[in-house]
Amino acid sequence: MADVAGITREELQLAARNHGMPLEALRYDVTPSGLHYLLIHYDIPQIDADAWRLHVGGLVARPLSLSLSDLRQRSTVTRSVTLECAGNGRALLAPRPLSQPWLLEAVGNAEWTGVPLRDVLEEAGVEPSIAELVFTGFDRGVEGEIEQAYERSLSIAESMREDVLLAFAMNGEALPPQHGAPLRLIVPGWYGMTSVKWLSRITAVGEEFGGYQMATSYRFRSDPAEVGEAVTRVRPRSLMIPPGIPEFLTRSRVLDAGTHEVRGRAWSGLGAIERVEFSDDGGGTWSDGRLDAPHRDSTAWRGWSIEWSASPGERVLCCRATDSTGATQPLEPGWNVGGYANNAVQRVTVTVRG
Repeated sequence: MADVAGITREELQLAARNHGMPLEALRYDVTPSGLHYLLIHYDIPQIDADAWRLHVGGLVARPLSLSLSDLRQRSTVTRSVTLECAGNGRALLAPRPLSQPWLLEAVGNAEWTGVPLRDVLEEAGVEPSIAELVFTGFDRGVEGEIEQAYERSLSIAESMREDVLLAFAMNGEALPPQHGAPLRLIVPGWYGMTSVKWLSRITAVGEEFGGYQMATSYRFRSDPAEVGEAVTRVRPRSLMIPPGIPEFLTRSRVLDAGTHEVRGRAWSGLGAIERVEFSDDGGGTWSDGRLDAPHRDSTAWRGWSIEWSASPGERVLCCRATDSTGATQPLEPGWNVGGYANNAVQRVTVTVRG
């Protein structure tokens, strides 16, 4: 594991505001709302849900102003979606990029209820000249010395996918304030920064949007001066529930020798999960795990398990996923300035007692 000593006060502030999903919560098919990972870029805005409106404008034939009641009265769907932060695994890189110091827990799989985005876009009548849709949140802050609302854009083709939602409920309850109440965007398959929270407006534009969160942040760069490539879809990843019991401070694991079932979850925004492998020697040798039946929603993670014969000694457990595109988790991470999309295999050190 990379050395994370020397963590800064600024990183501690971020870590105190945000939180990951405890890996033992991988046991839940649907992540309880309070255990789902959380990243808040600026502050949680104070919004009066009764007075709130979603404004849809720009290059549209029929601009819309929709209340929460308007949206709730429409035909709604509920979809299980696995969301993962683009910075998941950042703290394991060396040198460590300065930002939210995620280890591996920035993920969750919730049931989101809302209105398909394309239904609203069709009602608004997007113009043929549209290039992108810009999604603006109520949260405001300063990044790169620029005061801004949090804004992301998405192509019209991605926006019109049937699984993209304007969500007003999470796990059967109204959205919690920290998860974007009263309305947020849910874009399955893309890293979580795309699913804009606290939506205030959707604007159809005729050219590529150049806002900070698109042109400056969330880009793969090997050098800060590069323009870089945009961070988009989730790379394949698998995680296991660490077996045994933890030591309080170090979280190192201890368990007795014998046969143990190791379970976990795998997901990818590139294609369906087709294989998960397991190793107890740090990735020297691999065995195929058993995949659970695919979830009814292709946007949700997939369970896996394996029977592990644990012999005495110190073991380094690893798991790696492969999806239908052939993409496989690497043994070692690649480095980039923002610390994005580090999907290297999980490593769990376990002391097996004789």
